[in-house]
Amino acid sequence: MSIPEKTAGLPSFEMISCLLKHPRPALRDIPGHRRAAVALLLADTEPGCQVLFIERATHPGDPWSGNIAFPGGKVEPDDPGPREAAERETREELDIDLSQASYLGRLSDFDGAHLPVLLSCFVYGVNQSLSFEANEEVKDAFWVPVPDLMDIERHGVHQFTFSGDRFESPCIRLPYPDKPVLWGLTYRLLMNFLQKTTTFTRGITD
Repeated sequence: MSIPEKTAGLPSFEMISCLLKHPRPALRDIPGHRRAAVALLLADTEPGCQVLFIERATHPGDPWSGNIAFPGGKVEPDDPGPREAAERETREELDIDLSQASYLGRLSDFDGAHLPVLLSCFVYGVNQSLSFEANEEVKDAFWVPVPDLMDIERHGVHQFTFSGDRFESPCIRLPYPDKPVLWGLTYRLLMNFLQKTTTFTRGITD
């Protein structure tokens, strides 16, 4: 696929690929942590660059039930690696074949603040005409413009309960009133991506 010259709110896909490599992402291996992988998809659309998110379907016992996330999931034993797992999960969840996308690089691995999960994130540039169809694991899939994600007025604090205790986490209020806030590991990965590829300097908070 062709690489666009520039994207609104972000440098070109070619420059993003370079920025993701310097400095090199920190790859981790934590014994006892479950490996998972996700795909961050960027589209250069007519209004500007956008990021694809999913709203997970509600399932009892799923700690990420109903959350905003990137497509992806658990790395299975027969997956050659986390990148292949991210591509497989994206295909299963959204019927998107990332072999037709431009692979731009990966982010540093992040571990869960409250659960033993180690998450890898791989970044892809896709065409504006990309279509997708959500499976039963996904309630909705939608694009969010990068300027909205970088809008400081949309950044705040999310309160949640885990194992009976109350916690606070930084979050982003999305430009869609029917969507929950973006927080947790997805927030941390997104912030890492924005800090590496833009002049956006708001700090990442666990």
